[in-house]
Amino acid sequence: MRIARFAVAGADPRFGIVELEPDEGQFPDTIAVIDGDPLAGPVNYTGERIALEEARLLAPVIPRSKVLAVGKNYAAHAAEFDGVVPDEPLIFMKPNTSVIGSDEAIVRPELRQNVHYEGELAVVIGRFCRKVPVERAAEVIFGYTIGNDVTARDLQRSDGQWTRAKGFDTFCPLGPWIVTHLGLDEAADLTLVTSVDGVVKQEANTSEMVFSIPELIAYVSAFATLLPGDVLLTGTPAGVGPLLAGQTVSVEIDGIGTLTNPVIDDQDLSQDTDSVGVR
Repeated sequence: MRIARFAVAGADPRFGIVELEPDEGQFPDTIAVIDGDPLAGPVNYTGERIALEEARLLAPVIPRSKVLAVGKNYAAHAAEFDGVVPDEPLIFMKPNTSVIGSDEAIVRPELRQNVHYEGELAVVIGRFCRKVPVERAAEVIFGYTIGNDVTARDLQRSDGQWTRAKGFDTFCPLGPWIVTHLGLDEAADLTLVTSVDGVVKQEANTSEMVFSIPELIAYVSAFATLLPGDVLLTGTPAGVGPLLAGQTVSVEIDGIGTLTNPVIDDQDLSQDTDSVGVR
């Protein structure tokens, strides 16, 4: 099942089930509208269907409390920097105000020229949980989506910690939807490809993670209670690099979809808050 959060013609955000036709072009892809928030409780189909092309996909989830992320969880990516693979997961957090959806603009902050993409598999938590054993991790997963851990690399180096570097508004694209039909074994064997203007920059498989998804959930839930809608970014593979205004970055994960975002500079952004779009 693919669960999307969307808006049509300026209306309030709603949720729906994305129905992709197997024969491309034969029938239009649609969203079957549901009432309520699937992360908050049971939902029902309303009977309304909307053509996917008429809907504006939003970030599929705005985390109620936090985005947790993992650094250096692919050995080849660790080698791009200091070459050291951590002995245990390296955890940091991104504010939920950094979240945007597919097709929304990543905004490069003024005077920050070294802004990088980092394509990642994202895990969406589905229930309140704490101290989750590795063997029970599957029970707390609502589904999976795609993330881009956008990073101001100059600040990451100068600050000595990563809050500013990874916490700017628009620095956590998520989307295009949440898939709920993948099991842990499937999620541990997905191809991830990041492209900038159609040129492949990152290509790896989630099987290359240093710490597995169950290990990560057990680790973070040992110190922080996880809430429904919290997001866990599982780390980026090798090949990170700069983003420039006017470029478009896409992260594709097989079995999930493609997250695509244009890039603009801060001075190009209108002071009208609607210019970034409904969250």
